[in-house]
Amino acid sequence: MQLTGAEIIVECLKEQGVDTVFGYPGGTILNVYDALYKHQDEIFHVLTSHEQGAAHAADGYARATGKVGVCLATSGPGATNLVTGIATAYMDSIPMVAITANVTLPMLGKDSFQEVDIAGVTMPITKHGYIVKDVSILADTLRKAFHIAASGRPGPVLVDVTKDVTAALCEYTPKKPEPPEHGSRFTPEEVEAALRLLTTSKKPYIYVGGGAVLSGAAQQVREFAAKLDSPVCDSLMGKGAFDGHSPLYTGMIGMHGTKASNLGVSECDLLIALGARFSDRVVGNAKKFASNARILHIDIDAAEINKNMRADAALVGDLKEILDTLNESLPQCDHKEWTAHIRDLMEKYPLKYDESQLSCPYVIEELDRITGGDAIITTDVGQHQMWAAQYYHYTRPRTFISSGGLGTMGYGLGACIGAKMGRPDKICVNIAGDGCFRMNMNELATASRYNIPIIQIVINNHVLGMVRQWQTLFYDHRYSQTILADKVDFCKVAEGLGCMAIRVTKKEEVAPAINKAIASGSPVLIECIIPEDDKVFPMVSPGAAISEVFDADDLPPTPNS
Repeated sequence: MQLTGAEIIVECLKEQGVDTVFGYPGGTILNVYDALYKHQDEIFHVLTSHEQGAAHAADGYARATGKVGVCLATSGPGATNLVTGIATAYMDSIPMVAITANVTLPMLGKDSFQEVDIAGVTMPITKHGYIVKDVSILADTLRKAFHIAASGRPGPVLVDVTKDVTAALCEYTPKKPEPPEHGSRFTPEEVEAALRLLTTSKKPYIYVGGGAVLSGAAQQVREFAAKLDSPVCDSLMGKGAFDGHSPLYTGMIGMHGTKASNLGVSECDLLIALGARFSDRVVGNAKKFASNARILHIDIDAAEINKNMRADAALVGDLKEILDTLNESLPQCDHKEWTAHIRDLMEKYPLKYDESQLSCPYVIEELDRITGGDAIITTDVGQHQMWAAQYYHYTRPRTFISSGGLGTMGYGLGACIGAKMGRPDKICVNIAGDGCFRMNMNELATASRYNIPIIQIVINNHVLGMVRQWQTLFYDHRYSQTILADKVDFCKVAEGLGCMAIRVTKKEEVAPAINKAIASGSPVLIECIIPEDDKVFPMVSPGAAISEVFDADDLPPTPNS
């Protein structure tokens, strides 16, 4: 049948099972929006307040559901406003297709109104990018985009379509989507080498990364840890792949990891990295990282092997498939003395905070208690992000959604909207600092427009908390441009954008506020006022070994402390 390019785009979205898209219209993409109007009963379009919010919402939708997220934008500034969101998805390996429209083919390359080479701009931050100048290849290009986004190590793909292509007629034939390909390359010999390391280790440690979430390998990870009888730590992206209540779980590793995880990994004789990339925020000083250990690295991306840390053995492929293979052959191991030693470290160095006053850890613990650890938590970036990672017990994958690799301030609210659209059955809460919240708080208007019942918690210390923490510890208390003591009233802003707002200043107000927000069935902002100098501990200084992890008790007293 003959369809316009715009109609072909909509039909291809339907082919791929897309039921929700996020975007913002403009001149060059009007034909696509006209086609969406005719199919609004099949594809629900969420009009965000800004294109960056659309990209973050598509990202959050993808992380919460495991599906490919989709965002739309017009040419020029519409397309460039997606860039931060695309880069965020790229750094964290999130499957997303960004569809943009450009000026007509005769106007390309002439600095036309709202013309930009968005495929060129996003080349370093996408798995692949297309510019479609011929309607006859449009459908196959979109199909390839979805296939690439979901295959192997996932990531964002950009499809830029000229406006005349969206208007041109072409024959369209429906096709079933191709399943993603994961291209496992491991050999029986490599499996044997891995098993030798595993069965001869006396002090193993499992380090779980985001790949364990993306591959759907949570059950396999848990079986593997039980058979190996090994303590388990995770990266920020790996949260929920392993049960946060398990006696084998020791918490996060790295710059703000627990002392037990950081010291334990520094003592182990075998470190097994599952879908992790040895980020600098995990490793610290690479020369001193896990210096007593051999390393077994399992990852779907061959480029990650030996990139940041030298591996003694490696398996390249889908983590779920590899762990199924290892679990079949791995005998039940017994490391009682080792796991008991790690438990002693956990008892000796528990996470702790000042319980005498309202603090973010207290808010997180109350949220964990009230939701039974079963909410989807999104975050922005900074102190609140680390506290959310430390004090909420994640028991299932795809319940912690945060910008790990890029560290995007302003990410969480859009992501929370996307997560709630993808998982309407879940309580969805975004935790943001006041600095982050300012960046994209306009998306509260999106939540109120569609009555999306998300909870936005703003941890307000009237400063850029994490930067101030570094200024306190490493810059002799020179607080250059980190104090936000102005006249902004977040509760009034939220109410002005159509949301309920609650201000919390005491510990006893936290639980009633959370319960009221959950019961409301509408978008709610909870502003929590905390002291400006609360700090995230434990911490590893930049460039130090993770074994040099410290907390407040390790710091000398200062006049400003």
